[in-house]
Amino acid sequence: MTTFDDQFGERWVASMLATFDAQAADLGELDRQAGDGDFGTNISSAYRRAREEARKAQPESYSEWLTTVSRGFLGTGGTSGPLFGMFFRELARCTTSSAPTASELADGLANGLATVQRYGKAKVGHKTMVDALAPAALAMGQAVKDGHPDPLATAAAAAVDGARSTAAITARRGRAAYVGEVSRGVLDPGAVAMAMVIQTAHNAAMGTTDPAGSILVDPA
Repeated sequence: MTTFDDQFGERWVASMLATFDAQAADLGELDRQAGDGDFGTNISSAYRRAREEARKAQPESYSEWLTTVSRGFLGTGGTSGPLFGMFFRELARCTTSSAPTASELADGLANGLATVQRYGKAKVGHKTMVDALAPAALAMGQAVKDGHPDPLATAAAAAVDGARSTAAITARRGRAAYVGEVSRGVLDPGAVAMAMVIQTAHNAAMGTTDPAGSILVDPA
């Protein structure tokens, strides 16, 4: 059973930090194969800024913790940095309480998706973070409506499946679009990163700060 308690936001950020510390190099390598190679560096810079924001702000509530991550990304260059920043800003705004309900978090994911699509102009199938975020938001919303006891588990699974699907796609948005067919066969690093974000949310809801496992190797 997922738990959205007063420490949910803090655990989520801790799990994200641990995950991207461990996997930034792999994300950079994906971007090197089908982009300009700076994604891993940008991710590391964003979370470094988030750590500094947290040190200065001493966040306590869910919204305050997610705001530190948003500011970290909004201050990062590259194509994805501002989009991730706006996504996290929508998540931070999804509740005025110390922690969101499952329904509020589902709304936050949906609003984050809408914002990313509005500014990034990407759709499912364009080989971007949207390929992981859209199915996660849909799965989370449906699971909440169905009364599923662990809606974030369904969202995380959908995000991972969506990220893995990008290997078969030729990029149509983002910098990977410039390399065309070269991007086919390579997972989109933005989609992989988004799947990790949703995975770490599930970790936090399960009461841990463990890093997300790598999705770069197909378990089949």
